[in-house]
Amino acid sequence: MSGASGEAPGGAPTTGLTRVRPDADLDDVVGILTRDGAVIVEELVNDETLARLWDDLGPALDAHDFSGDWYNGKRTRRVSSLFARTTRLTPVVTHPLYLGAARRIMQEPTHMWIGRARVEMVPSIQISGTQLIQIHPGQGKQPLHRDDALHLRRHPGPTSRVQLMLAMSEFTAANGGTMVIPGSHHWDDERAPRAEEALPTEMPAGSGLIWLGGVYHGGGHNAADTPRTGLTIALDLGNLRQEENQYLAVPMEAVLAYPEEVRRLLGYDRCSPGLGWYEMEDPYVLLERAEAATKSG
Repeated sequence: MSGASGEAPGGAPTTGLTRVRPDADLDDVVGILTRDGAVIVEELVNDETLARLWDDLGPALDAHDFSGDWYNGKRTRRVSSLFARTTRLTPVVTHPLYLGAARRIMQEPTHMWIGRARVEMVPSIQISGTQLIQIHPGQGKQPLHRDDALHLRRHPGPTSRVQLMLAMSEFTAANGGTMVIPGSHHWDDERAPRAEEALPTEMPAGSGLIWLGGVYHGGGHNAADTPRTGLTIALDLGNLRQEENQYLAVPMEAVLAYPEEVRRLLGYDRCSPGLGWYEMEDPYVLLERAEAATKSG
């Protein structure tokens, strides 16, 4: 593991984001995320997985126009509905340091009273938003923002989102590597982010940046002569509305191509104490019936 030394005002490291190997101890990664709000996992996926993701998703990216607005980027291409476009995201979304950290940080036990019974429960988590983001030369900096602001979260407070940016190509300070303000998830809502507080994400293709929803971040300025491409997946608490409507984005036949853990993450699950049911049952029964019908047909 390598880390930052020294701190800027507000607790931000001055020498770069902390890096860990893919076999790092989960407790250590959770500790870094709790402290800094962000961590880079080197070699998060292997070359084969990266190449197959490019095979599946690259054509859609090439076919998309630039976003065309100031926030999403007039020199930036974005493709969503990723779980409908490829069947190869399982090793990404279920990586032990990503999914493990998300579960450890967000799935905190809680309780409620039902009559005189004190009932313990744990919320589920779900895939919220997915995008392939390609920043082209000449694209300026994206405004620094917090992704959990979508749910009007107040800060500081419990984490409701853990997000991943997989480097599909190399990320550098020059080509628009994601800008991050470490420690900013500890700030209150009256403190505005400043560009000079943000650090660029620098990592080779196949590595990943994990960050918490309360961390200020944004796409960087691409002053290089080639695009930089990242694949992002957000995991949110199961009792919040998904940023991307996965039930419309991913047809059921595409959902069935993934293992149960990913299917449930896509939303075919019930969050305690009773959110997301179908006919008073776990919605996963719909997939079981669809799968049985496919096999019998």
